[in-house]
Amino acid sequence: MIFRKIASILFLLVAVLAAGATGYQLIEGWTFFDGLYMTVITVASVGYGETHPLSDNGRIFTIFLILSGSGILLYSISMITAIIVEGELTDVLKRMKMDKAIERLSGHYIVCGDSQTGRYAIEELRKTKRPFVVIETDKSKLSTLAERGILCIDGDATTDAVLQSAGVVRAKGLFSTLHTDAENLFVVLTAKGLNPELRIVSKAVDEESRQKLIKVGADRVIMPNAIGGLRMVSEMMRPSVVTFLDIMMRSKEKTIRVEEIVVPVGSPWIGKTLGESGVLQQSDVTVVALVLREGEAYLFNPPHDSPIVQGTVVITIGVVDAIDEVRARCAPHHAEPVTQPA
Repeated sequence: MIFRKIASILFLLVAVLAAGATGYQLIEGWTFFDGLYMTVITVASVGYGETHPLSDNGRIFTIFLILSGSGILLYSISMITAIIVEGELTDVLKRMKMDKAIERLSGHYIVCGDSQTGRYAIEELRKTKRPFVVIETDKSKLSTLAERGILCIDGDATTDAVLQSAGVVRAKGLFSTLHTDAENLFVVLTAKGLNPELRIVSKAVDEESRQKLIKVGADRVIMPNAIGGLRMVSEMMRPSVVTFLDIMMRSKEKTIRVEEIVVPVGSPWIGKTLGESGVLQQSDVTVVALVLREGEAYLFNPPHDSPIVQGTVVITIGVVDAIDEVRARCAPHHAEPVTQPA
């Protein structure tokens, strides 16, 4: 929108200058440059004298040029002032900066919809310092996200173009938290078509929709109503456990979470035991379980001599920053952690 306004302003100014220069050429027989110079000093009202003596027809033309040209110039100045004062130019520059930051993202997460469910996903990603971008259509929500420094895109998450602008091909995972099951179904179908390796977690209301979402490519489907019911039972039967988890999730002093560390190709941990890896000596981190290979049973409270191979999943509980330090030591030495652009 702002570029259209600027383009229209430039078009009017160029049209006035071209019309004035051509008019002096035809009426007075001047060169185009002399006519252009006369037009500029006339419209700008700088008070210089005539470039060449004017005939009566030339003076009549100059009168009309002053009236029309000065009006257009004042209109252009007022429009440019309004753009600057109303912050439109600033918003455009911020949007361009945000778009460049999104283009640099890799191994990030995409949240489709700043809904009631999506809001919790956004907060968790922010607290755990995961790189992510939000797709939303509500202008007020987008404005709030931008003010908080959260990368966001204005668009329909069910379309190819919007998902591609969010870097779906480079993304690590996607959360589909739109309001209806039909919308989430389209998001999963579209995203999986663009990036078959993308891990997708979707929200669903109906059990029938859950099965459909899994069929079209969702790796996990979360049903908020079912989780709410289970939480109510837990509050009744295991209140101390629930209180502990609430304190862990809501602590403001430290961000404590249950995290998993997947041993990648080239990791210095491969071929070592759990004790030799050094993770058991890391402060603020406790190893809860191991999964030696995908599909194998969980090994809870694993002993020091538990072997580590490529693909082993180390499930930990602790302070997020400390867990990130362990994850960095587990990664190949040449790898660098991906961070959220400022």
